[in-house]
Amino acid sequence: MNKRVNLMVASTVGTTLEWYDFFAFAMCAVLVFDKLFYNTADPFMATLLALGTFAAGFLARPLGGIIFGILGDKIGRKHVLVVSLLMMGFGTFAVGLLPTYETIGIAAPILLLVLRIVQGIAVGGEATGAILIISESMPSHQRAFWTSFTMFAGPLANVLAAMVILIVQRIYGDQGFLEWAWRIPFFLSALLVFLGFWTRRKVEESPEFIAIKSKREHVEHAPLKESFVTSWRRMLTAFFLKASENTFLYIFSTFLVLMATTYLGFSRGPVMNAILWASLVEVVVVLFAAAAADKFGRRPILLIGLGLSAISSFALFTLKPGETSQTELQLFVILCLASHGVILGAMAAFMAELFPTRIRFTALSTSYQLASVAGGSIAPILGAILLKVTGSGLAVAIYATVMSIPALIAVLRTPETRDNPAVEPDAPAIKAN
Repeated sequence: MNKRVNLMVASTVGTTLEWYDFFAFAMCAVLVFDKLFYNTADPFMATLLALGTFAAGFLARPLGGIIFGILGDKIGRKHVLVVSLLMMGFGTFAVGLLPTYETIGIAAPILLLVLRIVQGIAVGGEATGAILIISESMPSHQRAFWTSFTMFAGPLANVLAAMVILIVQRIYGDQGFLEWAWRIPFFLSALLVFLGFWTRRKVEESPEFIAIKSKREHVEHAPLKESFVTSWRRMLTAFFLKASENTFLYIFSTFLVLMATTYLGFSRGPVMNAILWASLVEVVVVLFAAAAADKFGRRPILLIGLGLSAISSFALFTLKPGETSQTELQLFVILCLASHGVILGAMAAFMAELFPTRIRFTALSTSYQLASVAGGSIAPILGAILLKVTGSGLAVAIYATVMSIPALIAVLRTPETRDNPAVEPDAPAIKAN
């Protein structure tokens, strides 16, 4: 039992810290980077450039997913998780050291872009590695519950990032935060990464990986080729589901910060506060949804979560400037992130159970990270453009709902995965050429 608890804590802590780094960048992209790193007189263009840099991290995630996925299927899940954590920590700490455009000119946004790419590659290995090492180590009848701890790491990281930024803003004020104090959340990542590394160094390798590795130790394994040859349909299912979930996440967080501060007229503090409390609620919802997924199956919970997220997006993005109170904003943000949490509760177990162990890391991380490009990378940018062009958030809600339709169809067409065996019968692996 102690080993299971240690594994859960290490994976959850490490994943939370990596997502903290990712979300701190996302929030500062629309609060700071557009003003300090881009030399343009047009505030909207500066915002798009900052969001474009944010999106670059997503473009790098498939590369990280493929590299770390292949390594994870060849040498193990544990080593990948340690390397990805250290890589993310370096990239985030270095962001806090960057000079601005006023100091070094065009080199500032270029260096910011490079570090964002480093972050993206690191998350490409982290996101699925943490899911798999838990799903392959925990009891199958509680797989959704245990893997949900890696899923609520995202909302928990949102809480952590929002709380740190909110505290720093209150201590130094909006002007002080903009001038230099925005660096503090990035410097804190050094301490957080040390904590994550300390917890992960004691983690044992996944029993399923050890079992499958012993069966093919004399076979030259080609997990990427085998994934596309034998599991492309399941990869599409994972792709559509993740793309929809990621779209909802980033319009409910990153884009929301932009919309609430520029369109609805709220100051930064109340918006960050709304996200903080809504993310805390989402953490609880994720755990309850995961327990329900273990009892009733993954598919019904996913369908409910996708439907609720689409409906709640219309409630949030039809709020009117000058007519929306802080209480209304808070309630609707809670509704949206709670609906998103229902998806997260069942998603990790569902996607891990789609693939056989020998190619699971490669197949899942490749489809998972490609979906992040189609979902999270463009969601804030497209949301900003739609808001600018239409003058209303309604178009953003329609966009998010359209993104959920392929996911709904894919989940409906996929058989329930709850009773899939932990280690599937070992078929001959496709050899490398």
